[in-house]
Amino acid sequence: MNVNEIKAKLQAMQTQNSAQSTGSRKNNFYKPSVGKEVIRVVPSKFNKSNPFSELMFHYGIHKFPIISPINFGDKDPIVEFVAKLREAGGQENWRLARKLEPKMRVFLPVIVRGQEEEGVKLWGFGKEIYMELLSMVEDEDIGDFTDIITGRDLTLTTIDAATTGTGYAKTTIRARTAETTLTDNAALLATVLEDQPNPTEAFSRMEFDDMKKVLHDYLAPEEAETDVPTPMVAFDTPSSPTNKFSLENSGKKAESKADKFDSLFEDDAAPF
Repeated sequence: MNVNEIKAKLQAMQTQNSAQSTGSRKNNFYKPSVGKEVIRVVPSKFNKSNPFSELMFHYGIHKFPIISPINFGDKDPIVEFVAKLREAGGQENWRLARKLEPKMRVFLPVIVRGQEEEGVKLWGFGKEIYMELLSMVEDEDIGDFTDIITGRDLTLTTIDAATTGTGYAKTTIRARTAETTLTDNAALLATVLEDQPNPTEAFSRMEFDDMKKVLHDYLAPEEAETDVPTPMVAFDTPSSPTNKFSLENSGKKAESKADKFDSLFEDDAAPF
């Protein structure tokens, strides 16, 4: 057996699988194009009473957002660290806690009109668009725009970041006046209702210890290493802020930042 040949084959297959996985993830998401686009929100296969999926992410700590384990009922080391910062008190600790605490991102299953054959995609957005869509549902002149018979298409108008001058694109939403069916094609309707990406499975989860390392590297960048896996995401995020927080110990005994950081996660660790 040629071991080197086998290794080369394994590496090639792993690269191929990674590329296929990345492409699949990208295809699962919808991002409004600059200009006008018409979409239809479809009923969620995973929650028939509410199509909105609220998920919590950490931003600005890693190169990409990190989905919080609290979405799945698991412990989150960054959330634990935030709690200790708040316990310790002080303006700087509270300011850092606000940066580190997870933020909400909402996802809706949608199809793009004219591209229905591409299937259902997840549209991710923040609080402003979320509130606007909820207000539409509450409006008696609009109501349930997801209904497959009497729902409404939504027209999105997106202005690019350069035009807004804010660094972010701006999307406005208008519910179309006419009520329309989701589709008159029975086969397409069955596919749209059953073949949907699951929001809770659409993102790679980071292990607890890897999240601890990311947090440590953010707080002490001079000790940072680069062996933490990168989570897959598919939406725009703010750039990482410059961190000025210090984990230096004022005691006499020399203690590395890594040791001090790890001690914060011990059951009997006192707030600093």
